[in-house]
Amino acid sequence: MIADGPIPKHEQLRALLEQRCAEDLVPGAALPSERQLCEEYGVSRITVREALRQLVAEGTLVRIRGKGTFVADHPARSQLHLASFHEDMRRLGRAPSTVVLQTELRVPPPSTTSALQIRAADKAFHIKRLRLADGVPISIDDAWYPETVAPGLDRHDLTQSIYQLLRSEYGHAIDHAEQSIGAISADGELARLLGVPSGAPLLAFDRVSFSGAARVEHSYSWYRSDRYQVQMTVTDPG
Repeated sequence: MIADGPIPKHEQLRALLEQRCAEDLVPGAALPSERQLCEEYGVSRITVREALRQLVAEGTLVRIRGKGTFVADHPARSQLHLASFHEDMRRLGRAPSTVVLQTELRVPPPSTTSALQIRAADKAFHIKRLRLADGVPISIDDAWYPETVAPGLDRHDLTQSIYQLLRSEYGHAIDHAEQSIGAISADGELARLLGVPSGAPLLAFDRVSFSGAARVEHSYSWYRSDRYQVQMTVTDPG
């Protein structure tokens, strides 16, 4: 029950519901109806509605018309740094998994040949993978690795971290990368694989990864913007 006092009742209820969402409910779980909350906490419907309005505005809850109010699923927030998807998700407390969509050895397109600075006839392993966190699709990685850098790469378990594989099996520890980030709309295939509506916004990454002076990876990655955010620190160069 919520008592009269110096703290408004809707603020007391907001704090109690916020704690309930954090400790007792999982993302996607439904909250009781407004009527049930009124009875449970002994407050008016106006108080309940104001507490829920604040929690929706803060991103703790999400309302779906005709269905109810649910605990929001907060996106993974990654700092801008060099790490594999597996390392990144584990650091964020998520369980990573991977589905290999395509593996082939062939001559890459000119954009990748240029990015990797290999000869026009040189072959590279093309590996396309769907990446998941806690079983939820997060991104699609479409990457190329020169055959001269990682011969026989396709014979390994590619559901695991390729960065770890390059380091342990081929002696190519990725130590820096050049990367650009943009935004695109999900097309048919991307939308279907990521489980988002057609036209949904995605974060698009274009990366060239290095091991020392060697260019060992050129990858395109598309991340669901509702499930993944990039955090960075901005400093004054002066």
